[in-house]
Amino acid sequence: MPQIIEVTTRKGDPAETSSDTRVVGLFVDEPSGIESIDKLVESGEVKASYKSTGVVRSHSQRFVTVGMGKRDEFTNERARIVGAAAVTAAKGLGAKTLSASGPDTEDLSGTAAAFAEGVILKNYVFDAYKSKSDDDDGDGDDGFITSLEIVTDADIADAVKIGVASANAANRARDLQNQPSNVATPTYLGERASAIAAEHGLELELHDRDWIVDKGMGAFAAVAKGAVEEPRLIVLKYNGAGASGPTLGFVGKAVTFDTGGISLKPSGKMEEMKFDMSGGAAVLEATAAIAELGLPINLISVVPSTENMPDANATKPGDIVTAYNGKTIEIDNTDAEGRLILADALTYAIELGAERVVNLATLTGAIIVALGSTYAGIFSNDDEWAAAVEAAGDATGELGHRLPLHPEFADLIKGKYADISNAPGSRKGSSITAAEFLKNFVGDTPWTHLDIAGTAWDLGRNYVGSGASGFGTRLLVELAREHGES
Repeated sequence: MPQIIEVTTRKGDPAETSSDTRVVGLFVDEPSGIESIDKLVESGEVKASYKSTGVVRSHSQRFVTVGMGKRDEFTNERARIVGAAAVTAAKGLGAKTLSASGPDTEDLSGTAAAFAEGVILKNYVFDAYKSKSDDDDGDGDDGFITSLEIVTDADIADAVKIGVASANAANRARDLQNQPSNVATPTYLGERASAIAAEHGLELELHDRDWIVDKGMGAFAAVAKGAVEEPRLIVLKYNGAGASGPTLGFVGKAVTFDTGGISLKPSGKMEEMKFDMSGGAAVLEATAAIAELGLPINLISVVPSTENMPDANATKPGDIVTAYNGKTIEIDNTDAEGRLILADALTYAIELGAERVVNLATLTGAIIVALGSTYAGIFSNDDEWAAAVEAAGDATGELGHRLPLHPEFADLIKGKYADISNAPGSRKGSSITAAEFLKNFVGDTPWTHLDIAGTAWDLGRNYVGSGASGFGTRLLVELAREHGES
């Protein structure tokens, strides 16, 4: 499990702390109020430029200074980055406990919450399979920050609580992502869902291969045919106290390993295909955080999970299957499997009562060409719902950029022998045609699709670095929070 930091807030004198290291944020051309630090800033030994760090020892206290840059350029995303920079500097000193203070900002609660997120996310390390070194004392916190105190004159506790829960959820999602696929099987994800349900009192459905086939989910079943590992359709239902708005539906793709099936992928970097369950990981852990926070919403989370393997029983290019909503599909490329399992999961989520749906999926390599690792692709049949999802991404730094849907793209996925094709021969707008495919399974329900293939791992931001990013987890929590307050 991820390293847990105890986060507290208090008012009062920042100097009155038992933490071993104080973190002080510095704006350019503004005094910190700590004489020894301000003298070093004047001499140039300590800098307030964005992301720069310094170490100061004064009056038996140790300070890590972090440059916040110019005040008019400061954002909550910068606060996350500053928090991560503070962790890097503090770890280099062997620090364990931090107390943070700094100049006021216009959105002090948001800044404090974002700073805490940056600290928690940066503190994460996945070392479950590393041999312990001889100097490991066995206390479980070697090399990690164990506590963070945030000192301000404002009431920030509620905002920080949400930020902490969101960041911890993202780190749990990263743990699921980083597990090897021989561990993180569909059954393993089902067990994690069972644990979430038990901890938070949620309703749970766990369905196996026979149920999926008998239910008529031909698209999902087709992907699972080649896998010895049992597939799972995972459903979690959360009913928040005081909920009044439309029921949300979160759907996350969870292909726990994707070989491409008969349309086999190249061997280079195939090991990264353990990350093809990243959407499902985000949905599971966001659901847990939403329940932990007791947000006033109703939520149905659906995670279709399977491996995609080239067994002798595997689906072949050219096979035709019938999806749960009755649409027939030509499977022209078995490596376009994510949209197949999502098709039946989206239909089922809406059947269960979801009235506003968002799905997350590492769906297309083409989205990386279009948007790199900075933005996820956003596709939607509803402008208002798309804007809400995009706003949640902006608030959390999990950015999305909306791309168009259009009847001409929809025409590209028309099948030759069936209603639609999962992989049209034309390479035009590949990410968009994948979204047009999914649109066939949501009807008139407001729906937004997030293609996170470029952001789910190796995002590169300093607070998540390489490996799993947990992308989308914090976005979903923020979306639920805003939905509950609307």
